[in-house]
Amino acid sequence: MSLTVWLGFLVAAILIAVTPGPGMAASVSTGLRHGYRSALTLILGLQTAFAIHLAIVAVGFGTLLATSETAFNLVKFCGAAYLVWLGVQKWRERPAAIDLRVEPGGRRGLFLQGLLVNLSNPKAIVFIAALVPQFVDPAAAQAPQYLLIALTLCLVDILTMSACALAASRLGRWLHDPQAMQLQNRLFGGVFVAAGTALALSARPH
Repeated sequence: MSLTVWLGFLVAAILIAVTPGPGMAASVSTGLRHGYRSALTLILGLQTAFAIHLAIVAVGFGTLLATSETAFNLVKFCGAAYLVWLGVQKWRERPAAIDLRVEPGGRRGLFLQGLLVNLSNPKAIVFIAALVPQFVDPAAAQAPQYLLIALTLCLVDILTMSACALAASRLGRWLHDPQAMQLQNRLFGGVFVAAGTALALSARPH
């Protein structure tokens, strides 16, 4: 991959990262409630899902999702149901003091949540399947190119999500009022439900 092609992909990766979505909502929500270190655990789960997406595209399963209505809808509705479930749980969450101490089991749960938020979105896989091959030189070795793409995409996303979560964690220290906490819970709950609904109603990209 030439420097020019890589710079083109870098711009695309930045645009993907700054586009608001469930991953950003989850990062900001976790940063508000538990602080940046816990949000980073969730962010690493998001990036693991990105790496799995790229592996899926590399072995050709992304093409199946792009061409099979049944496969796409199966993954889509599972992902939509998960996002709506997250939203309902967040909406119903009672206001509680901001707790920056998260037990190890809680951190594993945050990692899993981040993993599932990105992994259960078939539109992300199809988008990557449509985008990534444009930057891969078929005449050159594939593995190093996919590795560079994965590192670029994940690093850009980590920096973007970290900036959002860190800003949220600073703001969270001022949100000790129960009413403000309830408003925050319902705001992010609504975002997750809206994202799940939008995913359920979306069509397969062509």
